Amino acid sequence: MKNATIIYRKQIKDAGKNIALLIQFVMFPLMAVIMDNAIQVADLPEHFFVGMFAVMHIGMAPLNVTAAIIAEEKEKNTLRVLLFGGVRPFEYLIGTGGYVFSSCMIGAVIFALLGGYRGREFVLFLLIMAAGILVSMFLGAVIGICSKSQIIAASVMTPVMMIFAFLPMIAMFNETIAKVADFAYSQQIQILINGLSSRTTPEPKSLIVLGLSALIAAGMFVGAYRKSALN
Repeated sequence: MKNATIIYRKQIKDAGKNIALLIQFVMFPLMAVIMDNAIQVADLPEHFFVGMFAVMHIGMAPLNVTAAIIAEEKEKNTLRVLLFGGVRPFEYLIGTGGYVFSSCMIGAVIFALLGGYRGREFVLFLLIMAAGILVSMFLGAVIGICSKSQIIAASVMTPVMMIFAFLPMIAMFNETIAKVADFAYSQQIQILINGLSSRTTPEPKSLIVLGLSALIAAGMFVGAYRKSALN
């Protein structure tokens, strides 16, 4: 854990040099604060924008930042230097993943406070957000490991990110897309968050889709790692 902690601290220091990545962590929480307080529409569910932007935060920030960090350090050979210096691959991934996860969870806490969640609902909201963030991080790690450069990572990451971030919002207005979106983990995150607001019991389908998505993403990561030059 010592090496993982060092990598974690390294990522925090490097974050100050990359404003574009830092913006990813605060963009959607800030938008939720502005929209939730500035827009008041009749019949609009309370804290509607909190749930919507929380899902976008999950679909974009962890995926984007994880892929960008790994792809950049591969391209600059920083990652290879770390590995030759005695940092084992899983230590690097724990340190980097820990930085991304904790940074994204700060945004999750902001969403929870803005949404007015208290007690048990507050904890459940954070657990739902944490599950979605982990899935997105695995997907981002797969893209970063498989990409030879930041440009390639960005070209692959952008459509994936747009699909998972905006699919739940589009599904609200189109029944056909909603049926397809049911198989996306971000849509099930949206359903689970909405269930907290209405205090309904989560359907097994949501938990199954979310669990399978986590397993598939983790499996893709293991496969990509074994085939990569980092192994």
